[in-house]
Amino acid sequence: MNYSRDRHYKGISNIRGRFAGFLAATLAFAVLLSGCGKREDATKIVLTAGFAKDEVFRLENKSCSEAEMRVYLTNIQNQYENVYGSRIWEADVDGETLEDNVKDMALSKMAQIKAINLLAADRGIELDENDMEKVTEAADEYYGSLNDTEKELMGVDEDVIFGLYKEYALSEKLYQNIIKDINPEISDDEARTITVEHILIKTYNLDENGKMHSYTENAKEEAYKLALDIQERAVNGEDFENLASEFNEDSQMTYSFGKGEMDAVFENAAFNLGEGEISRVIETEYGYHIIKCISTFNREVTDANKIRIVEERRNKVFSEVYDNYVEGLTKNINDELWDDMTFIHDPAVKTCDFFEVFDRIWNN
Repeated sequence: MNYSRDRHYKGISNIRGRFAGFLAATLAFAVLLSGCGKREDATKIVLTAGFAKDEVFRLENKSCSEAEMRVYLTNIQNQYENVYGSRIWEADVDGETLEDNVKDMALSKMAQIKAINLLAADRGIELDENDMEKVTEAADEYYGSLNDTEKELMGVDEDVIFGLYKEYALSEKLYQNIIKDINPEISDDEARTITVEHILIKTYNLDENGKMHSYTENAKEEAYKLALDIQERAVNGEDFENLASEFNEDSQMTYSFGKGEMDAVFENAAFNLGEGEISRVIETEYGYHIIKCISTFNREVTDANKIRIVEERRNKVFSEVYDNYVEGLTKNINDELWDDMTFIHDPAVKTCDFFEVFDRIWNN
């Protein structure tokens, strides 16, 4: 059982991809594009005929070709297969195949890049000579890495790859322009992460549907008495880990977290402890807790937390601009072509570093 505000511990994670922080917003955008979200109140969504033969979708006057989509789709597919193996596509998620989920991911990423390019044009953001040199270098390197089978089955030439990288670069430049005023300096206190051990004595049961039901008053009183006894034994010197092994009703004993990540009562009690101190009995919606502070400061974790906080702030600022802009775009998708697009299953098609090539060259 976890104790963050949404009942899911918000641990620090490494998120792959420069736009991952706000990719979730465009997943909804992709749903609208794909027609899965067709509804009467969805404004400016126009699903029409009149597409070019290889045109997957159109945003205003910005078009995505089948070859462009193949690059994104094939690279993401092969990234998955390199980690999980080719049999991963036999799995399904809530009745939907993983392939469909990954297709939606590729569609959302591509739609996002196209939309950001439209926004960049509206704001007068352009690539300079140095930017174009990096785009050319990335395109030459990636296209040069493709074998003949990959070029043929993805339907790409040098112009397609150059165009994709040019759009990717402009998206990055706009992102940096929008978030440039975010202060990257975060204090140790703001980012401080502590580590605690705790013992939970629950005051609820779960029904067959996973819904929480509180104990009766008598049962809660018995749980409180037990918690008081455990707390007293811990304060008097009994080994905390031994007590946790015997009594803890949480599947986890140790938590590391920063401010704003946990239940407020639990967090306040934890942050007010000195190293080695044990709290009084604390009550949350889950039950009674006895908390022991293991560490009041961890330099490595705190520095990682600073990076997370800055990224969250940048993504929030960008998303506010981006989300408002996307709402007004006219969106068209070629349902027939998109539905017919499937993964390329050919042993000669192994390309997977389209995004990595760009990131490495762009950030040098």
